[in-house]
Amino acid sequence: MKVSKVAAATARRMFRLCQANGRLDEARVRIAVAKLVDQKPRGYRAILFCLKRLVRLELERRHVIVESAAALDDAARARVTAGLSAKYGADLTMEFRVVPDLIGGLRVRVGNDVWDGSLKGRIDRFANAF
Repeated sequence: MKVSKVAAATARRMFRLCQANGRLDEARVRIAVAKLVDQKPRGYRAILFCLKRLVRLELERRHVIVESAAALDDAARARVTAGLSAKYGADLTMEFRVVPDLIGGLRVRVGNDVWDGSLKGRIDRFANAF
């Protein structure tokens, strides 16, 4: 969908208004979308499209995927969660996966940030060096 600069700017303004203390407030997003749909200003579909994209990106930024070769025990999960909460804030959604291809170690993905401490990652980086 082609979005005008005015619609994109309006969506960004609405997105900033939907935040409270630097975090996205779901109730504010619902109210903003309801008002936008009721009023139907020019280009409201493009505004909704941009706002949806901004909300999706914010939710992805707060989602953590921790991959390990074997299932982590509760103590290891607690250490990983505590470390990531100290760096990114307390309102993260954690997802733990078992990926046997990693051989050993962890791969942690928080939004666009990826930390690969797995053996497979090290082997791949070593192989690419030659």
